[in-house]
Amino acid sequence: MRNLNLDQLQTLIAIADLGTFAAAAQALHLAPPTVSLHIKELESRLHAELVVRGRRQAELTPAGEALVQEGRKLLAASDDLIERVRRCASGLEGRVRVGVSAGVSTRLLPLMLETLSRQSPGVEVKLEAVGSADAMLRLKAGTLDVAIVASPQPAVAGIRLTPWRNDPMVALLPSSWQAPQQVTPEWLASRRWASFAPATQMHGLISAWFGQAGFHPRPFLTLTYPGALKSLAAASQSAALLPLEEVEELRDSPHVQIRHLQPALMRPMAVAHRNSPAPGKALESVLQVLAEFAQDGGPGA
Repeated sequence: MRNLNLDQLQTLIAIADLGTFAAAAQALHLAPPTVSLHIKELESRLHAELVVRGRRQAELTPAGEALVQEGRKLLAASDDLIERVRRCASGLEGRVRVGVSAGVSTRLLPLMLETLSRQSPGVEVKLEAVGSADAMLRLKAGTLDVAIVASPQPAVAGIRLTPWRNDPMVALLPSSWQAPQQVTPEWLASRRWASFAPATQMHGLISAWFGQAGFHPRPFLTLTYPGALKSLAAASQSAALLPLEEVEELRDSPHVQIRHLQPALMRPMAVAHRNSPAPGKALESVLQVLAEFAQDGGPGA
């Protein structure tokens, strides 16, 4: 295939489709002698007769038929390659590495990815589970492009932080529990509850919530996956402390009940990315989708 000239191949395909050299010349905006020259040079390169001229119509030889059949695929692949290069050059395609902490809603993530694939189908997202502190370091090192992190974060030179969501935390309780309308630290401290593992923002938030009321209970279990925490409540094993966004789909579940916390506890998060170099169009597409899912919720949201 390295000896093939794509213009000459296109000329042969035009003759196959239109039946004559003259029609091919007209369709390709070429002079008739140029069409003849294309075919002669192509036949010379391949050492094969490709076209037989009739009195009224040109006919392909078996070798010509074979070349046209495969040549159509080659031209289509060439067009696809050119279009992809153009899209990459314009930033419409590319891979974006996104760091996601354990507290990011497993309900929101699929929705965000679906929106991105619909709006920017050429952008590929590589998700990486990483803690907020590590995410900030990796952004600075250039091994992540954007990250959803706990807020606030210590300032890091060259990293821009934009507030993203501020979701209320709630208690997800087994349906069999007799529970007040609002769950307090005092009420929950004497019961089995589970939440995120130590060293996470969630763990620190919940410990502070108990601590401000004078309680320091140990969790029944600590996990890093929100789905597992929800399963504990559904199986009547313990309460689970989670962002409201994470449990929205369970509002009508017969197995659990959702209660807001008193005093209210919020989970703030931010979107972080490097200031320089300026975000390319692929990263801008991801940032735009994240902005669409931003929310500043309140205790009763």
